[in-house]
Formats: sequence, structure tokens, C-alpha cells
Amino acid sequence: MSAARFYVAGKVQGVWFRASAREQALALDLRGYANNLRDGRVEVLAVGDAAAIERLAQWLRQGPPNARIDRIEREPAGENEAGDGFVCG
Repeated sequence: MSAARFYVAGKVQGVWFRASAREQALALDLRGYANNLRDGRVEVLAVGDAAAIERLAQWLRQGPPNARIDRIEREPAGENEAGDGFVCG
């Protein structure tokens, strides 16, 4: 089991980024969340299989069709930081 937190900057709010990230995460059997931040970024927490987290990380670099990704930061996270499922906040 692995966990990672991502901060995605660019045109990521108002373009279905969180809902699309949730779809991707659920398809990869990941737990966690995607939240809008006040500074315009989206925070994504992913917990699950390390290979699945890497696949999500690759998807986050492009996002949904109307998004524009300028920068992604990644940091370690605790496995216990996610509840059941994957939610959008």
C-alpha cells in the first residue's frame, strides 16, 4: 500500500477536474479525495497500489480535455489519511 498527495496548478477549477480525477482513481481502485484549494490549485490524495498511483500521476499531468496543467507538486502522504472510496470536496 502506498500514498501520495498531489497539488495541481493551472486551469484546474471549473473544468470537471475533480470529478474526472475521481473517475480515474475509482477505475484504478484508489482511495482518497480531490479538493479545490483557495489558491486555485486542486489537491489530490491517492492511497492504494503504487503502480495505480503512478498511473493516476500520469493522468494528472494532462487532466480532462478543458484543463491546462501548469505544474504538479508531489509529496508523500499517510495511508490512513484517506477514508473509504474517493470523494470530491
